[in-house]
Amino acid sequence: AHCLSYAGCNFLRQRLVLSTLSGRPVKIRKIRARDDNPGLRDFEASFIRLLDKITNGSRIEINQTGTTLYYQPGLLYGGSVEHDCNVLRSIGYYLESLLCLAPFMKHPLRIVLRGVTNDQVDPSVDVLKATALPLLKQFGIDGESFELKVVRRGMPPGGGGEVLFSCPVRKVLRPVQLTDPGKIRRIRGIAYSVRVSPQMANRVVDSARSILNKFIPDIYIYTDHMKGVNSGKSPGFGLSLVAETTNGTFLSAELASNPQGQGAAVLPEDLGRNCAKLLLEEIYRGGCVDSTNQSLALLLMTLGQQDVSKVLLGPLSP
Repeated sequence: AHCLSYAGCNFLRQRLVLSTLSGRPVKIRKIRARDDNPGLRDFEASFIRLLDKITNGSRIEINQTGTTLYYQPGLLYGGSVEHDCNVLRSIGYYLESLLCLAPFMKHPLRIVLRGVTNDQVDPSVDVLKATALPLLKQFGIDGESFELKVVRRGMPPGGGGEVLFSCPVRKVLRPVQLTDPGKIRRIRGIAYSVRVSPQMANRVVDSARSILNKFIPDIYIYTDHMKGVNSGKSPGFGLSLVAETTNGTFLSAELASNPQGQGAAVLPEDLGRNCAKLLLEEIYRGGCVDSTNQSLALLLMTLGQQDVSKVLLGPLSP
């Protein structure tokens, strides 16, 4: 097959995911070639190892400096897998790509991922569970074995979280018509705290409600305080909010506290208020898919039948 050639480290995940789905080899050159620290980062190498685990017969070649990557995809195999994710990025970084690949495996995928569950860069496991899974269900990917479970929470920089993801196999996707987002019906959320006082989560909830209560009465924000082994290795707290509409659209926003030893300390009240404002911003942007899942929806439409699916999106996120 003709090998596709790219330069630079941008969209590395998307290129490898699309290469795997289409079966075309890809060569990526000049990965941070001019950097003081050139080549692939540890979290990208960890992602490539994960792809190697869920496929069968992939060929991966990386040059000595790590600035050139050749990837020839094998068959998507699936099965039971365990993977220790790099703590520089959260588990959401790896999960986003797994959500694109999991339905097309040979065997149903059941994977345990260990690392950071919530950070400030990638979508957290909570948000993906609340928004990406319902989106996949719209495309007909559903079943008893379809679940995403947070076993342990882990905050950066130490990590120590654990997540279980299992997904059934689907050969054909159902076309979707998502053109009317509907009105906001209810807001759900989860305020989590690990290795800090449980009172932190309650303070976050109160401050978020102080803003959201002006708009809608049906608000329920769970507090999730994990203790002991289940709380990972670093302290932290945060909030994930999801607004559900009358037509089954889910819009999300989230914030996490600064990692231990980095930046100024964040007040729970400020975090709760800012997260509520982010959710209002997301609702204002509109669309039937929230900003984090735009690419997932478009990919699933592309893999479905031609010229049947329609999706209304808000402004495209970077």
